Amino acid sequence: MGAVSEQPGRYTRSASGMVGALVVTVLVILGFVAFRAFNRSELEVRPDRVDYLSQVRFAQQAGADVVYPAGLPTGWYATRVSFSSEGPPELTMSMLTGDGDYVGFTQSRATLGELLTDYVDAHPEAGAPVKVDGSLVPTWSSWTDAGGDTALAATRGRETLLVFGTASEREIEELAASLTAAPVAG
Repeated sequence: MGAVSEQPGRYTRSASGMVGALVVTVLVILGFVAFRAFNRSELEVRPDRVDYLSQVRFAQQAGADVVYPAGLPTGWYATRVSFSSEGPPELTMSMLTGDGDYVGFTQSRATLGELLTDYVDAHPEAGAPVKVDGSLVPTWSSWTDAGGDTALAATRGRETLLVFGTASEREIEELAASLTAAPVAG
């Protein structure tokens, strides 16, 4: 077996050398972060647009009696549609207005209290009834919360219809007026 040399490696090891290497490493990382910060453009993330009418048509072809907006106001678009056919049919829809405000719609057999808790607030404030011309249901109950959300609720048969969101009360009423159960054309 050969003899082991008692001499240290070819470079000297010292605390100041370690501190110097650490400082250089930190400076390289900070330089990289600064470079990325100055060369990054802000990403504008927009939700996907969903063709809600084709999904409603599919639900109707499956025999479901669903309520849906016949059309959306100019600039609005649907971002999500979900349909449940387990038990009584339920339709839930999310939309954005032209100004980026959120509006939702749900048709459900759940109680009004459950829907208000799920979609508006645990303790929403009741407002005056609202007459909505041209709607499937002429009179809707109105609800608000401390955060600025507005909701309109109505009963159609054994189902509760709820239109809600951060949009103005006028926009919420406009969507409620556009609701229909007619077969989707096409």
